[in-house]
Amino acid sequence: MPHMCFRLAGPLILPLPLLLPAAEPASYVGSQACRPCHDTKYEMQSKTGHARALALASAGSPGQWAFGAGAKAITYVSQVDDDWYVEHGLSYYPAAKSMAPTPGHAKGEDIQFRTFDPVASVLRCFRCHSTGPVRLGPRHAIEPSEGGVHCESCHGPGSAHVKSSGAAGTILNPKRLTATGLNEFCGTCHRKPPEVGDEADWGNSWNVRHQPTYLRRADCFRKSAEALSCLTCHDPHTPLNHANADYDRRCLTCHRDFRHRTAVGKGTCVGCHMPQVSTSQQLHFTNHWIGVYAAGKYLIPARR
Repeated sequence: MPHMCFRLAGPLILPLPLLLPAAEPASYVGSQACRPCHDTKYEMQSKTGHARALALASAGSPGQWAFGAGAKAITYVSQVDDDWYVEHGLSYYPAAKSMAPTPGHAKGEDIQFRTFDPVASVLRCFRCHSTGPVRLGPRHAIEPSEGGVHCESCHGPGSAHVKSSGAAGTILNPKRLTATGLNEFCGTCHRKPPEVGDEADWGNSWNVRHQPTYLRRADCFRKSAEALSCLTCHDPHTPLNHANADYDRRCLTCHRDFRHRTAVGKGTCVGCHMPQVSTSQQLHFTNHWIGVYAAGKYLIPARR
């Protein structure tokens, strides 16, 4: 083949990636790095249940790690050896101030999990209850970067944001997501809705704790034109609000002129249309499948 020579018609222009240095990927810096600029939000978020989702168990506890904020329950997890972790069969329930079987442990028996099990790995539990990368130390001991769910769990790694003194576009703001996007986003840990069809067991009361799955079933969510989202009712920077009247006010922003077809008592909007579901003698959760429920039936609404 003869040698071929190409003449350039103008100046040599290299693709942009070749001209600019490769952007350094953002890394996790810990919530303390957020505090100087966001002190008020840091202080409030530190008091939330999210922030207390995981900690080393206190002295005298039956396990190594304490999972749970302590509002409903604290479940203990310990490393057994290089390959196994155990979820202890008894959890502490603050309301009763006593130990009782951990959910899923009918007789209070311990259950072991292989550290590297690709399906039910205990690593998934640590990832959702902590912030930043989960590392493995000596003997494959799980080492969370920061115990509890803090700033970077929702906003992503913050090194670029800190380095740029808070420049726009250097951190994730979940508030900019659509309602559907937020449902998926929060569902990363609170359990995403089934992607195809209705795969959830709606007759199993324990599944009610998966709020995004149930919220997506509600007509209030489906017909809100993306106006109703997790953030409509819950501010992740503040402790969970337990005042039904505050949630009712949010209901009334859309249902201003609503009139009940039948006489109702002194119940609240959420008290009737988002009932409490008992999953055991010690635990109950709010059903986020907003609807009209028949008396005594709190899992599936009679009407959406």
